[in-house]
Amino acid sequence: MKGFPDLPPLWWLGSIAAIYLAKWLLPGLHVSSVILSVVSGVTIAAALGLVAWAGLWFLRKKTPIEPHHTPKTLIIEGPFRMTRNPIYLALVMLTVASALGHGSVIGLALAAGLWWILDRRFAAPEEALLRATFGSEAEEYLKDTKRWV
Repeated sequence: MKGFPDLPPLWWLGSIAAIYLAKWLLPGLHVSSVILSVVSGVTIAAALGLVAWAGLWFLRKKTPIEPHHTPKTLIIEGPFRMTRNPIYLALVMLTVASALGHGSVIGLALAAGLWWILDRRFAAPEEALLRATFGSEAEEYLKDTKRWV
């Protein structure tokens, strides 16, 4: 859709909205469990911490956080030592947490779909941009650090 802001948080919001819609339309396909609620809460806390940690590194390095923008610096510190896409990973974690919290198998499928969209639509093109911008330094980082986990 022309003019639509193609941003990962909007795709994430769509996945969350779909989980709520599925729960409303198909309540029989959802379960309730204290254990799932606890795991959901822990996962949400971890994901939000990961977003904050990664966001801090974008601020420290004074490089754009928005996709489709040319980075000014290659961030390889903090959470970027473990995963090349900590914010995208956190968005998927938040979707999984919502699915667990709502006892939604459909939500887990939506989390897998969100992962695929973030991987293909954002992570892969960003890696090409890193290669074009930072050359061999990016190539070494991409070789040594997993895209997800």
